Amino acid sequence: MYTRVQQAQQEWGGSLSAIDGWLDERQQLIVSYCKLASLPPFENDRSTLPSQQQVQEFCQLLLDYLSAGHFEVYERIITESDTKDNHCRQLAEKLYPKISISTDLALAFNDKYADHLSTRQSGPFDLELSELGQALEERFGYEDELINTLYKTQTDDPISV
Repeated sequence: MYTRVQQAQQEWGGSLSAIDGWLDERQQLIVSYCKLASLPPFENDRSTLPSQQQVQEFCQLLLDYLSAGHFEVYERIITESDTKDNHCRQLAEKLYPKISISTDLALAFNDKYADHLSTRQSGPFDLELSELGQALEERFGYEDELINTLYKTQTDDPISV
């Protein structure tokens, strides 16, 4: 996941300001996820669950990232691409239902774990965190497709997202 966001930042960084900010949020989300899941380089003793504060911080980053995508970046990509290339709109219409699957999973995770320490048990929490990580990985791929399509539609008249 982290390698993908670094590649995205290198490939598209500096061309679209909203996407730059969004990719920075994605990077923060991935780091927080890796800490929560005790993935390298943040390996911890997994005999105990992460603190409620760690879970809440991750969930807040998750919701911020989802909101920025749905209410800022996606809309702007569609608006800007409409003036340049219909292919981006068609791709977005194809990918949004797939992206929505991870949104629903993320919102359910947030509702279940963000404020409810007592509902966390090691097995279910770890399993649901892993499922969320897989869904986010797929989502990032879909989002990168959208960004790449928009980026390719840019010509001498860059889009100021």
